[in-house]
Amino acid sequence: MPKYIFITGGVVSALGKGIAAAAIGALLEAKGFRVTIQKLDPYINVDPGTLSPFEHGEVYVTDDGCETDLDLGHYERFTNLTTSYVNNYTSGKIYFNVISKERRGDYLGHTVQVVPHVTDEIKQAIKSAAGENDFDIVIVEVGGTVGDIEGLPFLEGIRQFRYDVGRENVLYIHLTLVPYVKSAGELKTKPTQHSVNNLRAIGIQPDILLCRADRPLPHALKKKIALHCNLDFDSVISAHDVETVYEVPLNFKNEGLDLLIEKKLSLPHRVEDLSLWEDVVNKIKNPKAEVNIAVVGKYVGLRDSYKSLTEALIHGGIANEAKVNILWVNSEDIEKDGAKQYLSNADGILIPGGFGIRGIEGKIEAIKYARKNKIPFFGICLGMQCAVIEMSRNLAGLDAHSTEFNPDTENPVIYLMEKWYNPKTGRYEIRTVDSQKGGTMRLGAYPCIIKEGTRAYEAYKTREISERHRHRYEFNNKYIPVLEEKGVVFSGTSPDGQLVEIIELKEHPWFLGCQFHPEFKSKPFKPHPLFREFIKASLKEKRSLFSSVE
Repeated sequence: MPKYIFITGGVVSALGKGIAAAAIGALLEAKGFRVTIQKLDPYINVDPGTLSPFEHGEVYVTDDGCETDLDLGHYERFTNLTTSYVNNYTSGKIYFNVISKERRGDYLGHTVQVVPHVTDEIKQAIKSAAGENDFDIVIVEVGGTVGDIEGLPFLEGIRQFRYDVGRENVLYIHLTLVPYVKSAGELKTKPTQHSVNNLRAIGIQPDILLCRADRPLPHALKKKIALHCNLDFDSVISAHDVETVYEVPLNFKNEGLDLLIEKKLSLPHRVEDLSLWEDVVNKIKNPKAEVNIAVVGKYVGLRDSYKSLTEALIHGGIANEAKVNILWVNSEDIEKDGAKQYLSNADGILIPGGFGIRGIEGKIEAIKYARKNKIPFFGICLGMQCAVIEMSRNLAGLDAHSTEFNPDTENPVIYLMEKWYNPKTGRYEIRTVDSQKGGTMRLGAYPCIIKEGTRAYEAYKTREISERHRHRYEFNNKYIPVLEEKGVVFSGTSPDGQLVEIIELKEHPWFLGCQFHPEFKSKPFKPHPLFREFIKASLKEKRSLFSSVE
């Protein structure tokens, strides 16, 4: 039986439970333990797929096509885990399962209640994370904050879980805030005390406290927290701010968290190897060069909308021993003021994914600026589609658009493909404009065949790859000949040649667009090839323009 670690949060949201869970996973993995991590989200949506990025940040996509919480991105970046649908459950998914069972007659004769039916479904979901795999440890992050109404069934479920599997197999870790009050000139423990009291009122006594603060906790403060929260002194861990999130596993090690977990779960002591993390942190803190990358998007008001993208750019910098300065540009500003004002300092330009017509013309204008000024360009998903529209208009002279934005366009270079083959299911998928929105896109990992002698092949160094998708609209193959005449290279397609996956431009230092989301498969110790090459090209072009830059 695996051991279970439950991570809850208190006082305020956005303290970094996902980072904490991922860092603990990394620390335990470095000791040789087999680890999986699961996120339980209290909101009623079945999944975050229909949520605006402004509501809940990025939607992370797994290999099996599940639209999940962005924290799963942290789990995959920090560990060797490949997540799936069992790694993310929402209240909506739990209630959907319970109601489906009730309609089927599974509870025939019984009144369906939160306890035991909903909590039993939650506990079953937790056990499913381990599945048939031989994991030593299952880490479960409970979303939200202690005291939230919608989170109560999850907290009750994890409270019961200790009695179901045995006290020796469960550990409760509570992440809380220790704020620094500037006017008083000191850190305050009262919010943490209240948060722990709320958790204990539910029936959960935390075994370990992770105390978030903007500075390391003094010895006396740890002692005070331990006294008031009914904990041993060494169970109070300082989770203070660090220069980079990839330093968190090293900080937890310095605080003795790994030894504490081994002790409390009666795990065999193993010596960890954190050299990988030390190397990553060293490269981030001591770059040999700098590069400015403009990200032209429509959700730049909330940076979590592009969380995996941000991290993948950092990883590309790590691979090139360079610091990546991200210049966030709202595409609507380009529509009003022009591209030069916002992009003149950019060494590379990236257009990320998105949905809807807002800001589209600004993205297209940014691509035109990158193409004409020979600035390295990287378009992802909608970014690739916008590149197709820009080149169709300005190189091929077509009055072109996407049917997503103009259903009556004369030249639908991007259109809604209503039928395609899904290699995961072995059947054809059917979609129309009237299909339900939730879970109906081309989702998850699809194979791609790369043409040799292209930028893409230079990056991947292999002909066949697999990348994750999240989109409804595709390139219209009818326009391949006219664009090839203008120097566009279709360097990656589906195995049957029906779906265009990667495009490039010949007469350009580095111009590449991909229909998939490469950021979802990038890790700090294994940067994604396309991000590595994009940053490399941006550095090269910067040096060619400014020969004094080393």
